[in-house]
Amino acid sequence: MTTCAIVGINWGDEGKGRMVDLVAMDYDVVIRYQGGNNAGHNVVNEYGKFALNLVPSGIFRREVVNVLGSGTVVNPEHLCGEIDKLRKAGITITPENFIISDRSVIVFPYHIEQDSLEESRLADKKYGSTKRGIAPVYGDKYLKKAIHMGELRYPDKLKTHLDDVLKWKNLTITKIYEAEPFQLDELMDWVMEFGGKLLPHITDTGDFLRKANGEGKNILYEAQLGALRDVDYGIYPYTSSSNPLASYAPIGSGAPDIKIDKVIGVVKAFSTCVGEGPFIAEWFGDEAKKLREAGGEYGAATGRPRRVGPIDLPATRYGVKVQGATEIAFTKLDVLSYMDEIPVCTAYDINGSITRDFPFHSLLDDAKPVFETMPGWKCDITGARKYDELPVEARRYIEYVENEIHCPMTYISVGPGRDEIILRKA
Repeated sequence: MTTCAIVGINWGDEGKGRMVDLVAMDYDVVIRYQGGNNAGHNVVNEYGKFALNLVPSGIFRREVVNVLGSGTVVNPEHLCGEIDKLRKAGITITPENFIISDRSVIVFPYHIEQDSLEESRLADKKYGSTKRGIAPVYGDKYLKKAIHMGELRYPDKLKTHLDDVLKWKNLTITKIYEAEPFQLDELMDWVMEFGGKLLPHITDTGDFLRKANGEGKNILYEAQLGALRDVDYGIYPYTSSSNPLASYAPIGSGAPDIKIDKVIGVVKAFSTCVGEGPFIAEWFGDEAKKLREAGGEYGAATGRPRRVGPIDLPATRYGVKVQGATEIAFTKLDVLSYMDEIPVCTAYDINGSITRDFPFHSLLDDAKPVFETMPGWKCDITGARKYDELPVEARRYIEYVENEIHCPMTYISVGPGRDEIILRKA
C-alpha cells in the first residue's frame, strides 16, 4: 500500500498532469484536493491531447477511481462541459470511476462576476486572476457563506440557504461594485440543471477513501498549481486561494487521517509562470519568445502566454522544502536542446546583498537574478529512455540542479508522451 502526492515545486505549470497520467497505472485512486477550474493539467496520451481543469488526470486509466475532494471548489457548468468533451474522446466517466465530495464548494455565477469586477477595480494593481470566481468562493467558504455540492440532494433546503446567501452577496455586487443583482430563481435553475447531472457522482469521499486505505489500495493525490502559489507560503498576494502543498492533501481529500508516504515534486527544467507577481528569473523579448515557442508555454486553463525564464534555484529549493518533497520529476528537459548554453539563476541580488535563499515576499520586488551558465547539448534527446543515453552535458545539468535543491531526481521527462520518460534511481 502506498500513498503519494504529486505536487508543483514552483509557480504551477510544471507538468504535474503528465506525471499523474504516467504513474496512475500503479494507483487505484487519484484525488484532486484543492483549487477549481482556475488552472489545468495538460495530458498527452493515446486518446489525444487534453487540458484538464477539474477532472483528475487519472481519468484515462480505466481501473482508477478519480476523486474531487472536499478542499476543491466546483463550477458545475464547467465540470459538465469537461466531462462531455472527455466522453466524446472515448473516455469512460461513471459514478464508479469519478466521485465528488459532498463537502466540496459550489462556484456560482456571482463568484465569477465578483472576480471580474474586482480585477477591473484593481486595474494595474490586479492579482492576475483567471476570473473563474476562485478567490470569491474561497472567501465565502471562510466567511461561512458557501454552499456545498451535497446540498444538491435537498433542493428545498438549498433554495432557502441560497436565498440567505444571495441577499448578502447582492449587497456586495450592487453597493460596492454598482453592478446588477443576481436573481434567486435563475441561480436555482442554473445549479439544478448542471448540478443535477452530477448528483450520481456526489458522495462522502472520506468514507470511500478510508475504506480504500483499509483495503490496502494505493492512493495518489494530485495538486493544482505550485508551492509559490500557496495562499500561506507563496508570493502573497499573487497566490491562489487554496493550499497546493502536499501536507494539505489528506485534509482536502475528505480523509485527513490518512498519512502520505512519499511526495513527488515536479520541477520544470526552466521556469514558467502564468499570472502576476514577482518572477525573478524572467526573460523578455526575443529570448523569451524563443523559449516560450520551444516549450509551447501557454496556460492550460486560459491559453495565456506563460512568462518564462531559466530555472530559479532559490525558488526551487524553497518549493522543495515547503512541499516536503522526497523525490523530483524533472520535466521538459528536451525543450532546452536548442540552447548553446543553459542559463541558471543561482542566487538573488537584493539591494547589493547576494542570497541563495528565497526571501520573504515583501523583498521580492527588490530582487535581481544572478545567472550562471552551463554547456548545452545541442541535440535531440527525445529518443533517450535510459539515463546514460543522455548527452554528458544534459546529465551534468541534471546532477547540478539535483545537488543544488537537495532532492533526488527519479523521473526525467524528455518529451510530452507517456513513454518519453527516463526512470532513474539517484
